[in-house]
Amino acid sequence: MPSTKPGQRKLQILQALAAMLEHPKGDKITTAALAAKLTVSEAALYRHFASKAQMFEGLIEFIESSVFGVINQISEREEQGMAQAHAMLQMLLTFAASNPGMTRVLIGDALVGEDERLQLRMNGFYDKVELAFKQALRVAASQGQGREEDVAARAALLVSYVAGRWHRYAKSGFKQHPAENSALQLSLLLAA
Repeated sequence: MPSTKPGQRKLQILQALAAMLEHPKGDKITTAALAAKLTVSEAALYRHFASKAQMFEGLIEFIESSVFGVINQISEREEQGMAQAHAMLQMLLTFAASNPGMTRVLIGDALVGEDERLQLRMNGFYDKVELAFKQALRVAASQGQGREEDVAARAALLVSYVAGRWHRYAKSGFKQHPAENSALQLSLLLAA
């Protein structure tokens, strides 16, 4: 790895890890395999991350900042609650399609056998996404689209839909695009 600033080297390590995750039928990712991909020693990896779990935490931080940054923009930009929910759904499907390796983190597939706190953190991610849907659906209900008493159930349904699309995408070897047929599906899910 050419001489770079520490922050850039950390980014290179995370990018290599994400790229390795794009091979769903590949072997379990080890620090030795990651070091070999980057043509550095394992010790060089550990100068930037104390453990492989910290590397996965770096990927999760990227996912969280990317997804919730866009959700906040959608909430600020879009006044209609149903339009907020629609834009969030579309963004979550597109995010997975644009980041196949991250999709394996999103569904927990890449975290099997890793530190349990990583899966707990992803569970928290799902909770925050559901909360964002609830907020959008409450706005929609206040605008006469949908009922306040349906908000929690509908938000849970939307999270389940997204997770299902992500799973199908990953399990198809990234061939079944997560947004395939989404226009009709989203119109059904969001019908008032």
